[in-house]
Amino acid sequence: MSATAPRASDAHPRFAEALRELGLGDLLPRVRRFPEQTRTAQEAAAAIGCELSQICKSLIFAADGVPVLVLMDGASRVDVELVRRELGAEKVTRAKADVVRETTGYAIGGVPPFGHATRTRVLADRSLLDHDEVWAAAGTPYAVFPLDPKSLIAHAGGAVVDVRESAE
Repeated sequence: MSATAPRASDAHPRFAEALRELGLGDLLPRVRRFPEQTRTAQEAAAAIGCELSQICKSLIFAADGVPVLVLMDGASRVDVELVRRELGAEKVTRAKADVVRETTGYAIGGVPPFGHATRTRVLADRSLLDHDEVWAAAGTPYAVFPLDPKSLIAHAGGAVVDVRESAE
């Protein structure tokens, strides 16, 4: 398939380049673009037709002011206290939109799990491993791509941890 394949443009150009650099260019034809934004995991799951937990959310937090990426399944919430303990940080908060864009190069709602502007520490919640395939943002709120979770976590440089809020 040539680089000018029609579907190759569905991913954000910088993310498409990151996929090629990682040897994952074969994923480009599998990127799905939607006519409407899918800024939430619920919207993405509905558009794809998959389980909510098969969505991989890429969330940026600030741990003592240092950005950290947390990969979480779409049906769960991040327990900030567990992230704080995992990192040995004093304080962990959700990063503001400008920090997310500066750190990743992407806007909230379209942040992919890798291919970011800067290198950050990555924590991947173990719940992602419950699936054979997960879907993550491809650099825009309009596009997603599928990948097996072990490969996704490995390419993101993530450490598998338990940082999901308990269902209590």
